[in-house]
Amino acid sequence: MAPFSLPPIHDNPDGGWGPSSSNFPEQFKFKDIPYAPYSKSDKLGRFADWNDTTGDSRQAAVGHSNPRDTRGAAGRSKREGAQAFGSGTASAFAYFHVEDESSFSLVDNKPAPPRRGGFTKGRAFGRGGGSTFSARGAQRGARGGGFAGGRGTQRGGRRGWRDWEKTNRTRESSVAISPQWTMLEEIEFHRLAKLKLEVDEPEDMDTYGRVFAYEKSYDRITTKTERPLQLVDRIKYNTTTSDDPVIQQLAAKNTATVYATDVILSVLMCAPRSVYPWDIVIVREGNNLFFDKRDGGPFDTVTVNENASDPPQDPAPPNPNNPTEKAAVPETPSINSATSLSLEATYINQNFGFQSVQENVTADFAHPNPFYGPEETDPLASCGYRYRVFDLGITEDEDIKICVRTEVDAYVAGSGNPAEGHGLVTIRALNEFDPRAQGAGGAPDWRAKLDSQRGAVVATEMKNNSCKLAKWTVQSVLAGADLMKIGYISRVNPKDNTRHVILSTASMRPIDFAAQLNVSLANGWGIVRTITDLCMKMPEGKYVLIKDPNRSVIRLYSVPMTAFTTEDEEGEAFEGEEPESTV
Repeated sequence: MAPFSLPPIHDNPDGGWGPSSSNFPEQFKFKDIPYAPYSKSDKLGRFADWNDTTGDSRQAAVGHSNPRDTRGAAGRSKREGAQAFGSGTASAFAYFHVEDESSFSLVDNKPAPPRRGGFTKGRAFGRGGGSTFSARGAQRGARGGGFAGGRGTQRGGRRGWRDWEKTNRTRESSVAISPQWTMLEEIEFHRLAKLKLEVDEPEDMDTYGRVFAYEKSYDRITTKTERPLQLVDRIKYNTTTSDDPVIQQLAAKNTATVYATDVILSVLMCAPRSVYPWDIVIVREGNNLFFDKRDGGPFDTVTVNENASDPPQDPAPPNPNNPTEKAAVPETPSINSATSLSLEATYINQNFGFQSVQENVTADFAHPNPFYGPEETDPLASCGYRYRVFDLGITEDEDIKICVRTEVDAYVAGSGNPAEGHGLVTIRALNEFDPRAQGAGGAPDWRAKLDSQRGAVVATEMKNNSCKLAKWTVQSVLAGADLMKIGYISRVNPKDNTRHVILSTASMRPIDFAAQLNVSLANGWGIVRTITDLCMKMPEGKYVLIKDPNRSVIRLYSVPMTAFTTEDEEGEAFEGEEPESTV
């Protein structure tokens, strides 16, 4: 019997598992050979794989695949079963120099040839041919054509198409933030969206102004019986809260704690929907809060496609740090820029409201217009002011009320006494500029779709102008209007922003429209109450609530009492030319 002796056992002096690197046997033949990972499920039936699926062991070692054998390799791997790890690691021990091949690339400076629809006439390529730029096949996904993945790949691939061409330009703040200002609070929109406060019906304090009857023939306008939009010269005031003489009288009587206008309050209540920057000046005097706007600020104009995925843009200003850079502003400003469209929408809103009423059928409220002085000679527009008080108290002991100046634009004849709040109407207008222009938001052609597919047009506007429509709806609800009239107004020629036609008019109840837009008034009142509580904790002074131009955040700043006084003085110098705004 052959003798058998046990080999020497080298214990690990470190107390760890496996051989120790410090006590490695010298006679160990595999000392300098790297370790190859393996799995217990790997097949050990062959020492060398002469049927290498990649065809190039050097490329397989660094993760490069050979495109010639991709299809065959995929088929074989499915039949043999994919190994967990350690497969094909024998090639890891071979040295090769791959940098010369992987880092080399050929640069072609020739311009790419234009894509032509050369295969659009025949249907053979579209339904099953191999052409990548086939007509029906390429657009619909090709039933076995050149697009891998069929319908699903093509539809999914369209998402984010040509995103590299979209300018992610940063917006500027609506007001220049001074270094002397102190930031007191920062609130994200997702926190505002969780607030909720149920508010009871308001109490009417007083009414001012005169309203005209709405012309019902505008409800029967279609795209085939369009009417031109006329320029009507009327005066309509948009005075801020602190300059309102009626609110000053009510504040002297301690009617409420907070004072605001429906325009300012609607922006705050719909803040989570806003994209463009805005700011609200908040003044605390004693135990009273006044929510004001700046003259010439964002409250005096109407936005266009604010919530579109690619909203209208203004030309980029020149870089002040680069004096050699030329301004990107063209000689003739674009009629489809954000600023031009905003001014055009404001003009359309004013004139549509002035035009769609009967000036010979009027109804007077309890008092005349408080802003129309005896020296004024121009005719007044149809506008009625209702001063209403809402109770924001959570418990019966809390005495937090807000007095809001609301506006109505007309009334429906034969539906009751307008002075008592019956048949009141607010009039607004949506405008179409150029469906093919940047910032159109995929809007369909109104002349072709407004009569036959009105739902598609409304759905697109609710998506692109969600914030604007929500603000209009909140203003109508605050004013206690029975109806909202929204006109659809388009350019006569997409290249001309001075002539417009009325294509249709929609009529809806504000509460129902708020439900369609998913506007929560309880959430809006919760935001108002939160901002009120924040400001009431602060000492007397002036504050500014600013919406960040590029983030979904609002910030509260403490500013000196002399802030914005220069702008106010400039506004008083042109008192006869008071801004005529809607929103």
